[in-house]
Formats: sequence, C-alpha cells, structure tokens
Amino acid sequence: MALVWYRLDWKKAYLLLMVGLAIDIDHLWASPIYDPTRCSIGFHPLHGAVPIIIYAILFAYAKTRIVGLGLLLHMALDAIDCVMIAYA
Repeated sequence: MALVWYRLDWKKAYLLLMVGLAIDIDHLWASPIYDPTRCSIGFHPLHGAVPIIIYAILFAYAKTRIVGLGLLLHMALDAIDCVMIAYA
C-alpha cells in the first residue's frame, strides 16, 4: 500500500503505517494476553469507540493522515476478525 500510494517516500509511509500495529501493546494488559475467541474491538483500551474516533480525526489531517490510516486499517482488520469469530 505504501509503495502504491506514496511512491516517492514509500519507506517513511511504510514505517508510519506500521505504527498502527503498535497499538496492540494494550493486549499485554489483558488476561490471558491472547484469547482466540475474544473480540479486540471494545475490549482493549486502544480498541474502543473513543480511540477509533481519534484515529479518524488523525486521518482527517494531512500531517497525520498516514498514521491515522494505519490505525484505522488495524481497527478494520480487528473488526473483520470479530465477525469471523462470531460466525465460526
């Protein structure tokens, strides 16, 4: 994605998109840390409604757009995982 949308500065864009993965640090506060039957959205502090709104605000501004995109993509993937868990 970084290479396609940000050809000139794709390495920087890639690193900023990877920041979106760093929010999984909040999984360390859960017990157990990993539960394959647990939906992350709404359970972990950085996966709640208020943080998701903040990620959307970050996406709205040009200077923070890439970080916001990475965070929103992370939330979208976690939401897909929640749907897959619900229908498994």
